[in-house]
Parts: sequence; C-alpha cells; structure tokens
Amino acid sequence: MGSTFAELFEKSIQKIQEGEVVKGTVVEVRGNDIVVDIGYKAEGVLSKDEFMDADQLVVGSEVEVLFESFDDEKGQVVLSKRKADRQKTWNDLLCNAQEGTLVEGRVFRKVRGGFMVDIGMEAFLPASLVDVKPTRNLDQFLGLTSQFMIVKINHKRKNVVVSRKDYLDRERVQLKSKKLLTLNVGDPIKGKVKNITDFGVFLDLGDIDGLLHITDMSWGRISHPSEMVKLGDELDVVVISIDRDHEKVSLGLKQKSRDPWTEMDQKYSVGTQTRGRVVNILPYGVFVELEPGIEGLVHISELSWTKRVNHPSEILKAGDEVEALVLNLDKEAKKISLGIKQMQENPWVRVPQKYHVGDRVSGAVRNLTDYGVFIEIEPGVDGLVHISDISWTHKVGHPSEILKKGDPVQVMILSIDSDTKKISLGMKQLTEDPWGGLTKSLSIGTQLKGKITRVVNFGLFVQLENGLEGLIHISEIPGVTSADITKSYTVGDSSSVSILNVDHEARKIALTIREETPAQSS
Repeated sequence: MGSTFAELFEKSIQKIQEGEVVKGTVVEVRGNDIVVDIGYKAEGVLSKDEFMDADQLVVGSEVEVLFESFDDEKGQVVLSKRKADRQKTWNDLLCNAQEGTLVEGRVFRKVRGGFMVDIGMEAFLPASLVDVKPTRNLDQFLGLTSQFMIVKINHKRKNVVVSRKDYLDRERVQLKSKKLLTLNVGDPIKGKVKNITDFGVFLDLGDIDGLLHITDMSWGRISHPSEMVKLGDELDVVVISIDRDHEKVSLGLKQKSRDPWTEMDQKYSVGTQTRGRVVNILPYGVFVELEPGIEGLVHISELSWTKRVNHPSEILKAGDEVEALVLNLDKEAKKISLGIKQMQENPWVRVPQKYHVGDRVSGAVRNLTDYGVFIEIEPGVDGLVHISDISWTHKVGHPSEILKKGDPVQVMILSIDSDTKKISLGMKQLTEDPWGGLTKSLSIGTQLKGKITRVVNFGLFVQLENGLEGLIHISEIPGVTSADITKSYTVGDSSSVSILNVDHEARKIALTIREETPAQSS
C-alpha cells in the first residue's frame, strides 16, 4: 500500500536535535522579521536584531542558526541566530583559544565584581583587570570596545574570564622594546617630567621612561631636582646610556650645553688668584663655586696660617664670598685645589729673621700633652717645650702638674726648623743648671729631710731640702708592698731619708728610709 502524503512529508524533513547549530535559507524578509527554512516541518522567524548584517540579507541567503525547539501549538520552529554565533564562538575557543590568547570584545553590562564582555559569547571581566591603574569610576568602561586577553577558560561551565589589564601590559612591554630598538646613545629626545625624586627626574619618552639623574641636570651644583623642573615640564634631553637587558635609559640635560671644564687649564692655571662663593662645608674643607659648574676645594689645612681650625664652619659659612689661590688643577678628574690662607702673609716666612736660637721670648700655654707643652709665641707660630725641658730639678710626670692652658710663660728658643714649621723651646734653660752645685755635698749616707711629691707602685718621689728630687724604691721601704704603699704614704708627707746613690750621668738620686719607721704626717 503506498505511503500517504503526511508520511512522505515526515520522512522528508531533517532529523534535528535541540541545541544543534544548523544551516538554513532565508525564504522571506518582511519588516523586522527574517523567515528561515532549515528543512524542518515548519519555518522559523528571527528578529533582524539578531543579525550583524541584517540589511544585506536577501531571499536565498544562507545563515547558521541554533535549533531551540518546535512550538506545536503555533506550529513554528524556535530558532536563534545569536545563540548559534555564541555556540560557534565557544567551539572555536575550545579548538583554537587558550589562556593568553587575545580576543576583541565590547563591554556591554556591569555586574557584581566587574563586567560582562561580548567576545562572540559572554565573558567575565573582573574590575581589577579593567585597566593598568586602579580606578573608581568603572562606568566609564561601559560600551568600550577593546582587545582582551583570555586569562581563564572553564570548559565544564563554559565560562571565560578576560583581562584588559594584561593586554595593556603586553602592549606596553612590546612598545617599550620597540622604542628601545629605535634609541641610540647621543640621540636628542623630548620628554615630559612625570616624577621627581631626590636623586633625579623620570621623563616620559613615549612608550618608555628615562631617568635624568641629578648629576646630569646641570654643570653647576643643585641640591634637589625641583630647583630646576616641575611636574609636566617638557625637556629637551640627550640619551647618554641604554641598558637594553634591563630596559633602562639614562638621560642628560647638561650635555646639551658646553662642558665648562674644557677651558679650565687656561682660565684657572696654578697660581691664579680667583674669587668664589662657599657652597658646601664638610669636616675636611669647603667647596667654593668659581662659576656655574666649576667648584674647587679648600682643604681645612689651607684655610688659615694662624687659626687652629677644628671645623671649617668655625670661620666660614655657606654663601660667603672668598678670595683664593689655585694650588692645583686636575682637568681629567675635574678637581681644583684652592687655598685661602695663601692670600695672606705666611707668618713662618718671618720666623728665621725674627727669632734665633738662645732668644728669650714670652708666650702663652696653648695646649698640654703627655710629652710637653705647646706655647704660642705669636698668632700662628707655636713652639714645643718638651717635658724634659720644663725643670732642672723636678721630675715632671705631666705638664699639668706645673702649668695650665692660658698661663703666660717665659721660654728660650732651643732650635728652629722653618721647613717643618717646628720650634723647640725650653723653660729650665732660663736658669743655670743647679745639679752640680746641689749634689756636691751629697754623699752616700747623708741624711736629709724631704716631702713626698708622688706615690707610685714602685716607690716614693721625694723633694729634698735643696730642691732636688730623689726616688725611694719600694725595696728601701721596710714592711710596705706595692699593693698597700698608697695606704701608708700620701703626697705632702714629710720624711727623713738617707742618700743611697747619686747618678750624675742619669741625673738620678736614690734614697732609702730603711733605718726609718714609716713617715709621719707633718
């Protein structure tokens, strides 16, 4: 028996599964509707809004649509062009895309935590990945069409997470590398000040930043880059070095002008008198600016012939105008040594004519040391009285036993060395040496009275009636040890002693009290 028309019709239609993407043919365009035949039991109607190129569709055009279902009541196939495109995009993603792939999309909706982006299907754009810089006004990105980087694909949930920040970072790195390849040392270039630090200025060169170090801003001295530039300033600079491995560019501003050191050997030759301004004071000297970019150092030893300078700030301050003499010039190292004291007379030049060995002169104690006393005989000219030249008769342990700073004294000049600027002085030489006369009557066993002048662990120093000083060694003090000698005797105690020995060559007198009991306090 032959098949009925209905049966033949059922056999002729395609077997299509719900959710399947199929090809169809446009059979009619009416107003805002597109009628599509997919070879099924009925045709489907889609809105023009679902087609990107709706105006170009004509009867006979082939389109891909997604079969959603068949509406029995209406006898109509439910189709979706948009869902077909997304399904196709997802399939393409599965086949071709991976994390790191760039796609184009449009930000079309704001959601919690970020945005939805149309990349042919919906993808999530976290707010933290919208831009390279954090921004509070997220609404400004709605409607933005841009490139995005796929950062995560969830195959099970068919979710895609994209990032505009990662795309911009990649672009920045590529543009930076490209910019580096176009730069060469010596190239002039414009830059805009984008950051100012204590050590220099960062300039935006377009796709890359460069550092203008403070030392390359001016041939002269500046304390801080803000003295010369402010944010937003445009500067004409020159490339002075490129580190392509670390992608760093060093810039110079002072290199745009002539180096003032090029003519220094003619302008500031040794012996030239010049004038400048104190710009920096350090413990070892002062820096004097002779002209912008040219500074010289006055070492602390070159400040004064007569003053004892512990720190340059004692006589100079920043901003002082000074006259100086060029002592040395090192053009290669860009160093100038200056002297200020050379602009005045050196008092030591007159010393050999003014002072002679044997002269008696007056002075004042300037300093006391373990080995002697420095006496200032005129401003800038000192002499040393060695501790052995203070007294003929007294064994001086330290000059402070006899003198103090500022005391006026009479001294004799013993020697003068102008080259080393040294004068030896003596105090005891002002009187005759009494040793011979005073020791003439001293013989072994002679008994004398004396006063203890010093107590040490090895004995007692005693000043005798005749003014000479002798030593009672601890071995000549019965019943006393070095541990308890200071408990038994004190300075100022009187004692009866006997002469044990007189050493004329060493000028020493040895005493004993072996026949005496421990001294009684006077």
